[in-house]
Amino acid sequence: MTKKKLNLEFKFRHSLLITALMTYIVIVLGVLTRVAPGQGCPDWPTCYGNWNMPIQTTSVFDLVHRIATAVAGILVLLVFAWSWQQYRQQRFVFLPVLFSIIAFIAEIAISAAGVLNLLPESLESSLHLGLALLIFALQLLAVSAAFQEKTPYRLHYKSPFSRLSLMTMVTVFVLLVSGTLVSVTGAAQFCQSWPLCEPQGILGWISLGHRLIVGLSGLLVASQLVKSWQTQRSKPAILVAATATATLVISQALMGAVDVALDFPPHLLALHMAASVAVFGTATLTASLAGLANLTVEDERLEHQAWRGRSLKGMLKDFLMLTKPVVVLLLLVTTFAGMVIGAEAWPPLSLTFWTLLGGFMAAGGSGAINQYIDRSDDHLMQRTQKRPIPSGRLTPGEGLAYGVAMSLASFFVMVAFVNMLAALLTLAGIIYYVLLYSVFLKKTTVQNIVIGGGAGAIPPLVGWAAATGSLNIPSLFLFAIVFMWTPPHFWALAIVRSKDYARAGVPMLPVVRGNAETRKQILIYTVELVALTLLIPIFGLGGGIYFILAVLFGLWLLAAAWKVWKVEGNKVAWKMYRYSSMYLAFIFAALMVDALL
Repeated sequence: MTKKKLNLEFKFRHSLLITALMTYIVIVLGVLTRVAPGQGCPDWPTCYGNWNMPIQTTSVFDLVHRIATAVAGILVLLVFAWSWQQYRQQRFVFLPVLFSIIAFIAEIAISAAGVLNLLPESLESSLHLGLALLIFALQLLAVSAAFQEKTPYRLHYKSPFSRLSLMTMVTVFVLLVSGTLVSVTGAAQFCQSWPLCEPQGILGWISLGHRLIVGLSGLLVASQLVKSWQTQRSKPAILVAATATATLVISQALMGAVDVALDFPPHLLALHMAASVAVFGTATLTASLAGLANLTVEDERLEHQAWRGRSLKGMLKDFLMLTKPVVVLLLLVTTFAGMVIGAEAWPPLSLTFWTLLGGFMAAGGSGAINQYIDRSDDHLMQRTQKRPIPSGRLTPGEGLAYGVAMSLASFFVMVAFVNMLAALLTLAGIIYYVLLYSVFLKKTTVQNIVIGGGAGAIPPLVGWAAATGSLNIPSLFLFAIVFMWTPPHFWALAIVRSKDYARAGVPMLPVVRGNAETRKQILIYTVELVALTLLIPIFGLGGGIYFILAVLFGLWLLAAAWKVWKVEGNKVAWKMYRYSSMYLAFIFAALMVDALL
């Protein structure tokens, strides 16, 4: 296959993916518009024909939904034209795109009928959501087929897991549509006891039926999770999708409980709805991938036998090692320090627990995903050859699924038990480390560690935001300290492991510019780091006690960096690596002591 054709396929696949993501956004916006208080847009397809009418928040939200729908429609048309021209022979790419066009036209007609009061609201809402979910499912099927290495010729649902995945997807679809029907009709008031009730009339039976579907879908999702880990270990995409489905179901239930406890704040209601639609998306991906994989009963039986022969204790140890616990511990130290420094007091025990748990899950999940991305390179490096994935103790799919589940759950834990700002910063740290550093920077630029250092600098901001609910200028200096600390710390390790990095093709500074230049840069960055730690009291962070301790710690680290510059060899570089780890913990401890006294 030519390079040009590969580039076109890459663009087409990602165009399909972007279209599906846009459809997801449209569905979430549509659901939120319907459940939000107030009246939506009174006109169609515009919002207010009479500009003298007062504009309500809900109608503005509705207008944004319509604009997003228009953008999604344009993307659907463009993808259809592209698939018609290039991919008509790939029926599980072309046909889903074709049917999504038809469903999209029907959805527009139903939306117009609803706005013009030609359909009952309950029927219009249910049909509207059902068609939107169908379009989303068709697009995800096309995405799944497009990303297959070989062109699939049929959907095959003859193995136990594939049939289970299909049943789960259908049940989640019914769950979402019935939930919308209950919400629009107010059926819940005709079935008031919980979990079961004596239904009053047809609406009571609708509400009771929805509750039964909730229970059934939970059982199916749990069963799918267990079966996927038993029989799909060698298929990363299926295992990740099934694991993400279960994680999102639990997270969505958690958001629902928090919504009720806090009287349905808008941002949590939005997150609850987004998680609900995401559950359908991951369930659809699981069913699509399982059908396209042409799984057989024998394949699943052999996978199950291999899974049963493993040691549970060994698996748990390997999953812990995936989180890079030593690295995570240092990040949690800076997180907790950020809490103390920001609040200038010991934070409440419960807040500390949930913040550190969420931080551990985020950092550990990111580390696991990083090990999946680096699995081929880790096999070439002596330092990392014994990690769980390159050593073969865990499959790549297990490592990726574990990392995705941990990362997803960390965000929802932060939202539920800490605050939204801390959760968004946590999510930013995950994206920064996984995408910006691991995917884009690590193997493309010698500045990988310099730019990528921002990922490790976010945890103290998370701690500060957790304790105070906000950020300010002094908090940004905590970010700056870790950002400036990262290059000399990791370059010292890179000197020791330069042959490893060269074998793996990672353009670390010693590999590209040599040890002499690296030793000079370590000294330069260390001088800048120590200077920064001594200047921050001017900006309101740290006092006299901190300044004295920072001078002492700084002189100690400068001495280590000076030795690295003057003396060649791995011994002094290894000492610099170890000393710099202790230095970061000490400098944050000094800030904590100063904040508490």
